[in-house]
Amino acid sequence: MDTLKKMSTICAISTPYGSGGIAVIRISGKSAIAIVDSIFHAKKTLSEAAPYTVHYGEITQGSEQEILDQVLVSVFRAPHSFTGEDVVEIACHGSMYIQQTLLQWLVDAGCRLAQAGEFTQRAFLNGKMDLTEAEAVADLIAAQTKAEKDLALAQLRGGISNELAILRERLLTFTSLIELELDFADHEELEFADRTQLNYLAEEINTTISTLVASFKTGNAIKQGIPVAIIGAPNVGKSTLLNALLGEERAIVSDIQGTTRDTVEETLVLGGMLFRFIDTAGMRQTDDTIESLGIERSRQAAQRATVIIHLQDATQPVNILSQIEDIQDKTVIHIYNKVDLIPGFVADENSIGISAKHGEVEAIKQQLVTLAAEQYDTRNAVTISNTRHYEALVRALEAIKRVQDGLQMQISGEFLSMDLQDCLAALGEITGHITSQEVLNNIFSKFCIGK
Repeated sequence: MDTLKKMSTICAISTPYGSGGIAVIRISGKSAIAIVDSIFHAKKTLSEAAPYTVHYGEITQGSEQEILDQVLVSVFRAPHSFTGEDVVEIACHGSMYIQQTLLQWLVDAGCRLAQAGEFTQRAFLNGKMDLTEAEAVADLIAAQTKAEKDLALAQLRGGISNELAILRERLLTFTSLIELELDFADHEELEFADRTQLNYLAEEINTTISTLVASFKTGNAIKQGIPVAIIGAPNVGKSTLLNALLGEERAIVSDIQGTTRDTVEETLVLGGMLFRFIDTAGMRQTDDTIESLGIERSRQAAQRATVIIHLQDATQPVNILSQIEDIQDKTVIHIYNKVDLIPGFVADENSIGISAKHGEVEAIKQQLVTLAAEQYDTRNAVTISNTRHYEALVRALEAIKRVQDGLQMQISGEFLSMDLQDCLAALGEITGHITSQEVLNNIFSKFCIGK
């Protein structure tokens, strides 16, 4: 962002686009209060107003003082505002005409229309939050489930930032000591950085970063949804089960074998967690080329899934799990369908009996909710959900491993310093301590205009 844009006062509609009961227009910048004062008329001017106060008045313009709307105006003064600048928020009626006219009057008075994410970017540039917290703002706005909201809120409160700040501080201390050694390279007997302590530190950092890297699987599942593949032989009721889970006719149901020839994917929120259900083609031996392709996609879907619902027809069970490779690390839920056709059917302790046709799927939903609560609990741990953070952590982990290897081989401080600097740089990219303008622009361009 160039100097002119940094100095300019910006405005944007912060509420969703369209007509509504009310709309909020946000203004931020050095001239925010003066600009709004030029079109807002109340008992006293905003320049006289105390911070964190709300004022009732009218928006007017021109010599004839045309009244646009009656509004409430909130005042926040720098540096104690979201952006760190003077901020004014105008709550007006939600007419599209009023919103657009008010924006035009603000521009006429000296504002510039804000770019996507510019309010949050200013908050970052003014030191009100680091980059992980800024990105958490976008995640919080986009959250569709309680689990996503909780994860974004934890990151907005500095969960990741605090963890990385401790690592960076300790790394900086040792890096500085090694750099000091290099300044006294003529005195080889001097060793400011104790190598044994550095080795202990490297082990601790390795453990911490490895834990954060491993948490990405959980964080990604929370944001993208836990993939659940419904697999089984033809005509066991996979599509019927998907429809029953969703509560709508999403997949085609037919008695003809091979009807489902490709995967069908739908999402559902259960217990505050997003699940991605994948209806797959029935697995059997076939000479049909198209059906064979569908069956192969079924195997691939099962291998990518975290949870497999293995569905069998209770009247003639066929176990097809042997046809899928690499399922040892997956949770398999064994379901017997069509139990309504077998009076007195009782499932064993490791399976569930249902009638998908009659919508008897609550037991499956409850088991999935229990599974999510057990395996995706993020309340007591820092969890990574951002791909950019994950990639930077992987680089930091590789760098600290090089430090450990270097200490083992007793390499010179110059090379240790390089690897420590690489680790610091990777961690700094996450929080924004070391970030290019191109990266910043890419991150904030994904925000909505008024945030």
